[in-house]
Amino acid sequence: MRGSVVTVGRVSIDLYAREAGAAFRDDQTFSKSVGGSPTNVAVAAARLGHHATLVTKVGGDELGDYVVERLRGWGVDTTHIGVARGNLTPVVLAALDPPEEPKLIFHRQPDAPDTTLVATDLADDLLLSCDVFWMSGCALSRGSTAIASMEWLRRRNRRQHTVLDLDYRPSFWGSVDDAHRAAQAAIDYCSVVVGNRTECEMALGTGEPQAAVDMLLERGVTLAIVKMGAAGVLLATVNERVTVAPLRITLVCGLGSGDAFGGALIHGLVNGWNVRTIGEHANAAGAYVATQLTCADAMPNIEQLTSFMNDPVHRS
Repeated sequence: MRGSVVTVGRVSIDLYAREAGAAFRDDQTFSKSVGGSPTNVAVAAARLGHHATLVTKVGGDELGDYVVERLRGWGVDTTHIGVARGNLTPVVLAALDPPEEPKLIFHRQPDAPDTTLVATDLADDLLLSCDVFWMSGCALSRGSTAIASMEWLRRRNRRQHTVLDLDYRPSFWGSVDDAHRAAQAAIDYCSVVVGNRTECEMALGTGEPQAAVDMLLERGVTLAIVKMGAAGVLLATVNERVTVAPLRITLVCGLGSGDAFGGALIHGLVNGWNVRTIGEHANAAGAYVATQLTCADAMPNIEQLTSFMNDPVHRS
């Protein structure tokens, strides 16, 4: 089934160091791609056959032009990507130090274009009709985008499927308390919440997976997901809990795996899959992208994902 997906939040040019283990102080060469978690999720969903609309802004520069053209090439609907004239498209540098958790430097000054969205940038007809509305937690951090994002969540009001990706980047926030308060406010309007242990610690006050999903379900979330790294992923509803084991891979870069996970999660939600099937496909999509250097360029289509899942070499 082809679904309608809207993702909201940051966008950037990502520069990935090619040398595993090299720090920023070392000599490095870089590969250029498009990034930003909700941007990558839109690409992942489009690659899996869905109509994915990204709501964001780029700078009025050639890097912004590059972003829009690449996204169109991947099949993302760019009609809701604005241009902030006089501002610059953000640039993010990633060092594979270590590869499983790359170090990042965000160049987003002055205020990044994607922090200047307003509520009228997304009309109710699309907001309320899309099958999946995907909100990045970082969109709640600053600027008029934070205000617009909460307004969009209130208008969705837990309509299926309204997803909050906790997506915690400390440098985007004044303090962890600020991030916690924003996440707490957003949870009340979302049907699905997904994050890793660190993000759950920020949002809920606990990184223990079972306790985290308990708290989310008690708040009215219908599907709570905790990504547990080498321990796999926990998915929980009021009726069942499923843990999906990780696949065996040779890791190249762990940066985009969560966004690939998100794209496959969307695919499963749209198709009405059961919790285990969603978890297995999302887990596999994350593993697939972790075997490659970049994020958006690496997102699999359904044939690639299925082939990867069926390859016995990835089974523990």
